[in-house]
Amino acid sequence: MIVVVGEALVDLAPVPGDPSGALRPLLGGSPYNVAVGLGRLDTETAYLGSISLDAFGERLSHRLRDEGVSVHLVARTDAPTTLAVVHLDDAGRASYGFYLTGTSAAELTPDHLEGWQAADAAHVSLGAVTLDTDPAGEVLVGLLAQDRGDTLLSLDPNIRPSVIGDLRRYGTRLDQVVRDIDLVKVSDEDLQILYPGRAADDIARRWASAGPAAVVVTRGAAGAEVHLADGTAVVAAGETVEVVDTVGAGDAFTAGLLHALARADALSRERVRALDEQAWRDALTTAVHVAALTCTRPGADPPSASEL
Repeated sequence: MIVVVGEALVDLAPVPGDPSGALRPLLGGSPYNVAVGLGRLDTETAYLGSISLDAFGERLSHRLRDEGVSVHLVARTDAPTTLAVVHLDDAGRASYGFYLTGTSAAELTPDHLEGWQAADAAHVSLGAVTLDTDPAGEVLVGLLAQDRGDTLLSLDPNIRPSVIGDLRRYGTRLDQVVRDIDLVKVSDEDLQILYPGRAADDIARRWASAGPAAVVVTRGAAGAEVHLADGTAVVAAGETVEVVDTVGAGDAFTAGLLHALARADALSRERVRALDEQAWRDALTTAVHVAALTCTRPGADPPSASEL
């Protein structure tokens, strides 16, 4: 089973074609989207996070169940659901403003992990919007400190400047965290925010040499690449599609990648390091395809297994 850890929230996104700027609520949050994406791809998944008891929280919880995602690790809270206001540019690219303080996403605490160990899962996927926000950040750091055996651990930093207080401090903390991660997925845009003026390839190679088996860099319409610990780089081209918006595209990529690795029986620390270049190319190609399909419709609406 894959366990996805991180925030669930509601995106307030522009209504397509509405010139008034009206917003509509869409269920989201990067780790939440990954869990839903995996569920739709028929990959056994559980979600570990804090979900509000309010009306939005009920919708978030029900959707997980409807998509076949286990909620036995979900913590419910009286805090209101976290909100993210979505802005779309002329090309449909999304940026976000978060209302995080005092809301459900920040309520996940180390106590919620009591009795559960990362070693109980085949794979643990971490979303890190809250890495700089305690106590939720403490949960992620605590998972890194566990003896997880052969459990594969992945991380998507998912950089959101409006949430991160000090980008320099966050970058330093992230450099330390990735040493204990087996698989890092990061966008070239995230790397440019954290390390302005530096080439994404250089940062990915540095991270890959510090501990991870692989560092995957997504490049939007240009596709994706993976940098392996031995210095090898594998590239997958992008797909040309009619883009409606890019909301949830990166999360769909992550779901597609983990689904492909699960299908290749590579969801362990040992087996992921044994993958050859063709296996990585196949996994990246699947992930790119899943993300491309998501871009053809509004909101974080990843494809089902039957659509691949």
